[in-house]
Amino acid sequence: MKPLLGEKFVHNGEAVKLPLDFVRQLSLKVQQERPESRCDKVMDTFSGCALCLPNLTQLSCCCSREHRPPLCIEIKPKCGFLPSSRHVTKEIKHKVCRFCMHQHFKLAHGKWKRLSRYCPLDLFSGNKQRMSLAIKHLIEEPQNNFKIFKGGECIYSCKDDADVLQDVDELAQHLRPYFLPSGSLMNGHQSSKVVLNELIQVIVSALLSSWDPRKTRLSEGRVRCEASLPHRDLLRNTNHCLPKDCVLDKILGTQMLDSLDIEGLNPLFKRVEQHLHDFPKERSSLQIDGPYSQSFLEKIQNCPTEDDGSIEYAVRKVHQYRVAMTAKDCSIMITIATCGEEDGLDQSLEIQPSKPHFTYSVSILDLDPKPYESIPHQSRLDSNIVNHYLRSTLPNNQELANQSVFLGWDREGEDCTLVFHPV
Repeated sequence: MKPLLGEKFVHNGEAVKLPLDFVRQLSLKVQQERPESRCDKVMDTFSGCALCLPNLTQLSCCCSREHRPPLCIEIKPKCGFLPSSRHVTKEIKHKVCRFCMHQHFKLAHGKWKRLSRYCPLDLFSGNKQRMSLAIKHLIEEPQNNFKIFKGGECIYSCKDDADVLQDVDELAQHLRPYFLPSGSLMNGHQSSKVVLNELIQVIVSALLSSWDPRKTRLSEGRVRCEASLPHRDLLRNTNHCLPKDCVLDKILGTQMLDSLDIEGLNPLFKRVEQHLHDFPKERSSLQIDGPYSQSFLEKIQNCPTEDDGSIEYAVRKVHQYRVAMTAKDCSIMITIATCGEEDGLDQSLEIQPSKPHFTYSVSILDLDPKPYESIPHQSRLDSNIVNHYLRSTLPNNQELANQSVFLGWDREGEDCTLVFHPV
């Protein structure tokens, strides 16, 4: 990556000259012409560096003769498992997932006006019925976890004060040409239901797609969230497994690098902090701020299972946690386009729900490394979320937190800007 100060940056592996005036004009043009595009953050033209990334709402291999713009579904799946760490002090964390508890916390502090019924454990279950239910709940209450783009333009996202049913009907109208034949006599509520069900099945198929026939079996104790009680009938006599190497399997495997939970990580973080205080010059050799290179990856992959009291062990567990947190906050982009049987596309890239044929692409984004300095905030936030959930939903529970714990937003609970420096 090269500094952007009037020189060049990297585009598709090649250095390209790009004057700053041009970048600023481009940033302004994007904001004016495409305010609803995926580029929903203002470009900082004074940051010193930039990345040129592909437009994941488009499908480069699309060769459909029907000339319909591609659809792109963005899902922020969040954490897909319950912690099993012995360091967890509140039993509720073994029973209710972080996302479901966080919903109550956000509702109480005005972040959202309605609770979402979406549960990440349903999406990561590998069970098609539970996955379909999870996506249905995302459509009902998208918040910032679900968006749909058509030809690169956002056509469905969070509108907290909007009429949800009206928005869903409008969405169905956008999707009707993709999922219903042109001569279909269905209309109104019936056609909307059919169209949305077809969309859900395509999304599930894309999320489970894999070239590896093996399965990753999920521990029964880690796939059941008690806040998702209506699905008990779907949990009985069901094997929960994900196709090896599918996108959800990759994300979940990375999330589970957080094997200690934030409560178990805290003492190790303090060990690292003390070491950096005593030996500040070692911050670079320990790769606290990167670079995120092959050696950084090796430190994460080769971490011992038992704590030997060393600074090396503590640093590696801290790095594992940061990578896991990145995976817990990433987004999945599923881009689909209609294709006819005569289009001659690779069958491994096709989805066939009932009648329409689709070619698709699945990508992962929002992989900015979580800052080392954010760990204390994550610890406080975790405590606040759990204590609020216990107070608001289980008033007679014996696990009620200490009365002195501050339950309000602290300044560090607000959104922050992650600043990248040239490497």
